[in-house]
Amino acid sequence: MLKQTLTAGLVAGCIAFAGAAQAQVQKLRVAGNLLATGLILQHKEQPFFENLSKISGLNVEVDYKPMDALGIKDTEGLRTLRSGLFDIVSLRLAQVSRDEPFVLGLDLVGLNPDYETTRKVLAAYREPFDKRLQDRFKAKLLALWPFGPQVLFCKPEIKGLADLKGLKVRVYDQSLAKFIEQLGGIPVTLAFGETQQALQRGVVDCAITGASSANSAGWPEVTEYFMPIGFQAAIQAYAINLDTWNKMTPDQQQKLTAAFGKLEQDIFDYSKELFDDALRCNVGKEPCTTVKKYAMKEVPVSPADQALVRDAVGKVSFPAWAEVCEKSYKGCGDVWKAALGGIAGVK
Repeated sequence: MLKQTLTAGLVAGCIAFAGAAQAQVQKLRVAGNLLATGLILQHKEQPFFENLSKISGLNVEVDYKPMDALGIKDTEGLRTLRSGLFDIVSLRLAQVSRDEPFVLGLDLVGLNPDYETTRKVLAAYREPFDKRLQDRFKAKLLALWPFGPQVLFCKPEIKGLADLKGLKVRVYDQSLAKFIEQLGGIPVTLAFGETQQALQRGVVDCAITGASSANSAGWPEVTEYFMPIGFQAAIQAYAINLDTWNKMTPDQQQKLTAAFGKLEQDIFDYSKELFDDALRCNVGKEPCTTVKKYAMKEVPVSPADQALVRDAVGKVSFPAWAEVCEKSYKGCGDVWKAALGGIAGVK
């Protein structure tokens, strides 16, 4: 009887201890996206993290700050994540691709011309992407989302992509740089925050980014021609340090995963809303509700230029990317083809 009483007491004690552990507030340090990302950060990312406890049902206390407010460069995202200094980090994939070329595989030039295709690409690449993060950077993927089609702004007159020959064009990753070179343009890698001034001073003639981001950063004030052709989708990610993830119970992991799944969908929808509105605002059309109205000249996108970008996946961006990726991840080209070859039409 005494033995049974002691055993029951021990079980009760263990249950109480587990309950206390579950009730203990978990503190999460989050390095968010850049302040310059504007409306998505203000209206989606920041409110999500500041209200994560309520949204997820987890007993967490979040210390959230944009990475530039923390003195972290966007190129350092993967290293920051692996170091464990922050539990959750926002990853700007073009910028961190120098540390891990494989991540750029989901946003090669021509692969993501529109939102519908981007959804398919992210769904197909999610598993190999997550595996690579876990294997190399001690991190677990939580969400993937696009800023939206990356489009063209130019100071001199252009009538199509052929007119980029000889012009200096701001780019942000090697895939885009290679494509601009193929057109005869001169790629110039610049940080987003430096680009408006570079356009104003003639350091570059043209620049590529999202329609809404460019509007918020004042690019239409220093450029005149706007060509809404999507080169890439500017994919972003959220990932959590594996040590932090593994300390969570399966129930906590499930709740966090569900919360980020909802955030991913919310940002997808909001990103498209911003993109569609900025297309109108940049050229002075109505309705224009989310950004400033300008009077840029819209350059029509010809079927030939659309085909040029679409065909770039197989002819330019995939071969160039695979050559670089294979040096650090043998077989990555085959992994990419297995996941995305069917979508991209690359065998």
